[in-house]
Amino acid sequence: MPSPRFRGGPNIAMKLPAARFDDTVAFYRDVLGLHVTEEPAAPVGMVSRSARVDFGAYALWLDRVDNYARSDIWLELTTDDLDDAVRHLAAHGVGTNDELEELPTGSRAHWVCAPTGVPHILHPHTS
Repeated sequence: MPSPRFRGGPNIAMKLPAARFDDTVAFYRDVLGLHVTEEPAAPVGMVSRSARVDFGAYALWLDRVDNYARSDIWLELTTDDLDDAVRHLAAHGVGTNDELEELPTGSRAHWVCAPTGVPHILHPHTS
């Protein structure tokens, strides 16, 4: 049986402490001149404000997290078979970490972490 296929997704999230959020948005918008759009925070999870930066072929999400003391990078992975991917990862000692951040009700996704602790949202390919 072939292994599931994984690929990087188009979203990168930078989780920021509240005290660094405005300066970081200004850096990408005013210093670098990238297009930045303030977005409403998700109705679930720990993010209180969010801004989307057009970062080449990717979207860099700047997420304000009020109880964070340092910044984190979170990445996106997609797969052709989510259930098989979860089994494949578990067979390699990588479990799901869905307690990291609440996902919207009904979403087909899981949080997994690389050995360095960097979170990755894993969900099915959309195209």
